[in-house]
Amino acid sequence: MSRKYKVGFIGAGNMGSAMIKGMISSGVVAKNEVGVSEKYEASRQKAAELGADVMDDNGTVTRDSDVLFVVVKPYQLDDVLPVIRENLSADQILVYVAAGRSISSVEQACMSMEVAGKIKVVRCMPNTPALVGEGMTAIAVNANMTDEDNERILGYMSAFGRVKLVDEDMMDCVTGLSGSSPAFVYMMIEAMADAAVAEGMTRPQAYEFAAQTVRGAATMVLETGQHPGALKDAVTSPAGTTIEGVLALEDAGFRKAMISAVLAATERSREMS
Repeated sequence: MSRKYKVGFIGAGNMGSAMIKGMISSGVVAKNEVGVSEKYEASRQKAAELGADVMDDNGTVTRDSDVLFVVVKPYQLDDVLPVIRENLSADQILVYVAAGRSISSVEQACMSMEVAGKIKVVRCMPNTPALVGEGMTAIAVNANMTDEDNERILGYMSAFGRVKLVDEDMMDCVTGLSGSSPAFVYMMIEAMADAAVAEGMTRPQAYEFAAQTVRGAATMVLETGQHPGALKDAVTSPAGTTIEGVLALEDAGFRKAMISAVLAATERSREMS
């Protein structure tokens, strides 16, 4: 069945608008192929500026979209799903972004006579760097998704960063590792800059040096394929400045603190489930 929109969005806040912007900018969808339902005026305006067809009608966007993205807070999902259930067909794909909500719970909430046992569901966990096209997104899919369906969703998600298909039992880990950890990296950048300010560097310059250093180091890991430890060793000369810094980090328990932070975030996601 041919529908008005290739993709529809319920929710166009920061994450939703980042996804819409990435898809339109990359050309995977045209502006007139995106429908958005959003109740807040500021977010509606943002989506309209991107060129999407904007309204305040979840039912219409659901019916008229081949792929429906639900990008709302976890506590809002239960309010949205009953409307989706009444308007979704078995040949459509439902993609939702809501931490701690299992695919089976969404399947159950969307159960109706028409889609019973047939609904195609994708659980999605992007992170905030998607706002600048550098996101890391994981998706998990239910048994009704075909290989062609999976490739389609992976293509949409790659418009705002990297994306990987994972087993659903890894989604709590993904939440801790990539969903929450940008905050940990921001704290590290802030601390690095604080040290530079203490040495006399201006605050704006310190943030630029620290942020670009983290960005460059991350790019080295991704593009060289080398183990992070090997890249660290390449910077660490005998009796040099870097090894002194490494020793200071080890004394302060840097590795243990980072491991504990990711594990704590992962456990919290598991509790929310």
